[in-house]
Amino acid sequence: MATVPGQLIWEIVKKNNSFLVKEFGNGTASVKFSKEPNNLYNLHSYKHSGLANKKTVTIQPGKDQSVLLATTKTKKQNKPSSLLNKSLMKKEFSRMAKAVSNQVADNYYRPDLKKAALARLSVVNRSLKVAKSGIKKRNRQA
Repeated sequence: MATVPGQLIWEIVKKNNSFLVKEFGNGTASVKFSKEPNNLYNLHSYKHSGLANKKTVTIQPGKDQSVLLATTKTKKQNKPSSLLNKSLMKKEFSRMAKAVSNQVADNYYRPDLKKAALARLSVVNRSLKVAKSGIKKRNRQA
């Protein structure tokens, strides 16, 4: 089975697809977002598209305070069940950031997505932190 080039897929889906979300911006300019999987910034562009690119990166919250890093396998494009290479990270943030940087940029996988992957990791890690509950201490000077 022949694979379809990413540019052709993007030309087909860029105007209209089920993941496209249009938001109104300043004046008549509208901002286009995308809800597709494997899109780090959720922007509707070829660079961040999870549909048109063969190599994509996903960072999502996992189970019990962990972060899931998934990259696509380029040789398994026609097998959706084994398409993603998943790794679960339960380390502190600096170690997770180093692992994401190694996987995305230093491994020559998608170095252009390094900044987006680290930004997404920061947001996901912050969302997993549980707020400490308890009695708030009062200031003695007041």
